[in-house]
Amino acid sequence: MDSSVIARARRIDWRTLVRRPGRATTLLTLLCLVTALAIAVPAVVPNAGPRLGSFVETFRPWLGLVVVPVLLAALVRRSPATAAAALVPVLVWLEVFAGWPGEEAYDVTVVQHNVSDTHTAPARVARQLRDSQAELIALEEVTPAARKVFRGVLKETYPHHAYSGTVDLWSRHPLSEVRRVDIRPPGIPPGWDRGLRATARLPQGETAVYVAHLPSVRFRATGFGTDLRDASARLLGEALAAEPLERVLLLGDLNSTTDDRGLDPVLGRLDAPDERFAFSWPSSLPVARIDQVLARGARVAGVRTLPDTGSDHLPIEARIRF
Repeated sequence: MDSSVIARARRIDWRTLVRRPGRATTLLTLLCLVTALAIAVPAVVPNAGPRLGSFVETFRPWLGLVVVPVLLAALVRRSPATAAAALVPVLVWLEVFAGWPGEEAYDVTVVQHNVSDTHTAPARVARQLRDSQAELIALEEVTPAARKVFRGVLKETYPHHAYSGTVDLWSRHPLSEVRRVDIRPPGIPPGWDRGLRATARLPQGETAVYVAHLPSVRFRATGFGTDLRDASARLLGEALAAEPLERVLLLGDLNSTTDDRGLDPVLGRLDAPDERFAFSWPSSLPVARIDQVLARGARVAGVRTLPDTGSDHLPIEARIRF
């Protein structure tokens, strides 16, 4: 590239934009319009290569923060046009995310929680989960030692228990037809066991309950690493497609929000709740809900987080309407 072109590019800085208000307004307006489009239709962001589309969808609610520096720029520059441009993503954000669902009748509550395989006080976690009084409790990252502790605390309230590998299901009602669900993606060595399926005899009728823990997503120099998670989601989607029961619940750490297209193979089989907040991860400063409760033949009528248990995830509680 010609050195004079590089030199001119370097001179286009914030001071230049202040001296040229027309250019600044144009660029800030363009930023607002692009942000509004990404909030409204995140599928327009391509997902090839670094998986930018999945990244945008995972943190979609936070895109609205773009208006903060834009409004500050409008204030500094005393620019009504820039302030007006900032209203576009604000209005789009409100259309997508505002409008909290009202209280809705429900039949049962369920709890989903990644308890962390490094947790040092599983008995405390078990007592907190027991106090939720949910009908079903699904857990991930359960070690054999922690499982013994959970059993000691939960067995009276939740006498029915199923597990496979590092995922557990505790139930107040009988469980049958328990089996492992193979969601191990290619490249993961044998012994990686993070899926189960059981039939729960709930008062409302037999319900297939799946518990799953999809692979983690990694931030790399090459982009948002979702390949293993997406492959595992496809395997889970195939299992759900073959499920004969009409009523199905999926509880799990899916390492994905319900906006992320990487979860499409699962969301093509189950319905997600309207609630996009109730952020569950990381527990110290939650920015996304990657713990999910999805349903078929039922409706997830509401989702909320429960108090911190000391894991890196917050537990979530979902209300189910059959």
